[in-house]
Amino acid sequence: MTTAYKIKDVAERSGFSAATLRYYEEIGLLPESSRTPGGYRTYDDHTLARLAFISRAKQLGCSLDEIADLTLAWEGGSCGPVQDRLRIAVAEKLATAQQQIVELLTLTSELQTAAASLEAQRPEDACDDTCGCITVPTATDAAPQPQFIRLGSKPLLSEADDVPIACTLGSDSLKGRIEDWQHLLRHVGRREPIDHGVRAVFKTSAPLDELMRLTAAEQDCCQFLNFAITVDTRGIGLEVTAPAGALPIVQSLFGTPA
Repeated sequence: MTTAYKIKDVAERSGFSAATLRYYEEIGLLPESSRTPGGYRTYDDHTLARLAFISRAKQLGCSLDEIADLTLAWEGGSCGPVQDRLRIAVAEKLATAQQQIVELLTLTSELQTAAASLEAQRPEDACDDTCGCITVPTATDAAPQPQFIRLGSKPLLSEADDVPIACTLGSDSLKGRIEDWQHLLRHVGRREPIDHGVRAVFKTSAPLDELMRLTAAEQDCCQFLNFAITVDTRGIGLEVTAPAGALPIVQSLFGTPA
């Protein structure tokens, strides 16, 4: 026997508001509901299951158009085709998210450079090439000075305190470094949780010289991170650990354990 639910009951069970349920029905994301003699909408268990699937797809960042396409596979009643489509969608969104990380970190570097330049000089009259309002001021030092790029929400600490959660690379170098890591991490077979970080286990196809080069370079510019390359019966692994405040950065750059 199929249970009939009123819209308020479905809203409570699914987490979607009554207005959202009506909208989903209007655009075809939900099938047209049944009606009581009094004209009230009623829903069944199948609708609740469909809403659970929609909720999961939204958690994975799918748009309503993408969800509408996915529900066609879900209605088929076989998990395989649904997983296949979700796998493709998740891979695309993961690539997009990683690119956004690169862009946001690069923007962070550029904004901090701008903030520093705006504090350097204050002309007596109109804006000029030294104030930072029109152009990036030309450095007066012959050798470029490293600039800290704040990667997390934790404030930068003084030299007397712990190592700051920061990277000393400029924006162009930072973008290239992240792209190098993304290319190398394609060779990761699995990720395992460890205390304060993650262990990435590489496939035999991984270029070990590149792993060693990047690890050494990263330790030099991001001193709040700790790296260890391990070789044992589990395979070749890269262990990355960090303070609690920097764990989101570790997971963003090196992946989340399964």
